[in-house]
Amino acid sequence: MKPATAQLLVPFREVRHSRPDDCLHYEPIGVRGVLFDWTIPAHRHDGLHQFQLIERGAAAAVIDGREAMLEAPAILMMAPGTVHGFCYAPQTVGHQVTIPTTTLERSLQGAECVESLLAESFILDRSGLAEDDARYGSRLFESLAAEFVGYESGRVQVLLAQATLVAVWFLRRHQGKVSDARAPGLRDALVKRFRSLLEAHYREHRPLAFYAEALQVTADHLSRTCRAVAGQSALEMIHARTVLEARRLLAYTSQRVAEVGEALGFADPAYFSRFFARAVGESPTRYRHSVLDGVQVQAEAATGDAAERRPGQLR
Repeated sequence: MKPATAQLLVPFREVRHSRPDDCLHYEPIGVRGVLFDWTIPAHRHDGLHQFQLIERGAAAAVIDGREAMLEAPAILMMAPGTVHGFCYAPQTVGHQVTIPTTTLERSLQGAECVESLLAESFILDRSGLAEDDARYGSRLFESLAAEFVGYESGRVQVLLAQATLVAVWFLRRHQGKVSDARAPGLRDALVKRFRSLLEAHYREHRPLAFYAEALQVTADHLSRTCRAVAGQSALEMIHARTVLEARRLLAYTSQRVAEVGEALGFADPAYFSRFFARAVGESPTRYRHSVLDGVQVQAEAATGDAAERRPGQLR
């Protein structure tokens, strides 16, 4: 296998709409596997959720800079903005469907038990996915695939219903494997609203009081709730979101460090560098070099050096 990430600014688009009523996109993994020599370069897509099931074969994945070795059966959900790339073993078999996030959220509206899990990407492979369960997932994808290539009336409505079934199946599998119990009810809803607000404003360096006021709670209550539900205080979540975007821009674009800082609302490049170094443990420049140097490491891992790593583990 080749490394999933080998260069910056990879011009890659995976979603294709060939009909006016294509409300989502489905295709077998092998379509782009053959087209790109089984290596999908690192890329990101905003406003889209992607669900992937690997039925047979394996893949080396890089997801927001973290590496994972996957053996079938495996499932992956990529949330909007997640930088991801894959290197599949030749002849890997599976499915993937990509659906606009707004469409998916409308379909799941009110289903708090699974809707709250949409914000973060996840993977689950053979160590946590039973063969019978994987076969059921395959049947869901096969039904969606048949409808996608068909011309029956009501195609859009059926596709959306089938995609909702696929998404709920994925999120239920993930929910069952979450080790830290999520707080139910109002606390979970508050953190969900905070995440949405943070996504809209994290580049603006808004103080914690801004978020608390917008959510009509005290700053202390917001922080306690975030820590109980997400394991981080509200301020830590704000910083973590900024650092995540900085990692993505440094690793997958050719923007200068000062330009990355400016894009994230830092007027002073030196302050951005100090902020990043405190959070990551190395300067932005050194981090970028580490990512590029890691290409060879990924290549070695894909050829077997990472076989001892627990399948499905992200690092």
